[in-house]
Amino acid sequence: MDRNPISREGYEKLREEVRLLEEVEMPKIREAIKNARAEGDLSENAEYHGQRETQGMLQAKINQLKTRLATSYIVDRSDMPKGIVTFGSTVSVKDLSDDSEEQYEFVGPGEEDYTADPMKILTSSPIAQGLMGKKVGEIAEVDIPTGTIRLEITAIDDGES
Repeated sequence: MDRNPISREGYEKLREEVRLLEEVEMPKIREAIKNARAEGDLSENAEYHGQRETQGMLQAKINQLKTRLATSYIVDRSDMPKGIVTFGSTVSVKDLSDDSEEQYEFVGPGEEDYTADPMKILTSSPIAQGLMGKKVGEIAEVDIPTGTIRLEITAIDDGES
């Protein structure tokens, strides 16, 4: 199983989400199931079956988050190499097919935000994988679902001022 880099903040955010789901949300659902069960015949009790389904989905989400935590390792961005694309870098690229420019910040699980500016994408994404280890001026050919794109790295901000 691949291990993914994550910031201390991202790790703590995931841990807190698991805690809330386990200690706040799950007890609420257990109580709702208990109340629905008290209403009698379970075979025709839609409330009971709905709460059981909700409980199953919540447990699946908890398991997914715990797997993310188990497969992540905390990285201190200040320890990352400078001048090359790594976890935590914000990278400016030019798409050589149309000269459009994009900016991406490479983050770990639970930190991705595709609406942010710059867009925060997972280090495991195809674009991040294609750019990792490259320097300003280098060109990466990245296979994405719609084909191959060629990206030229125009700037790397590795957090150092």
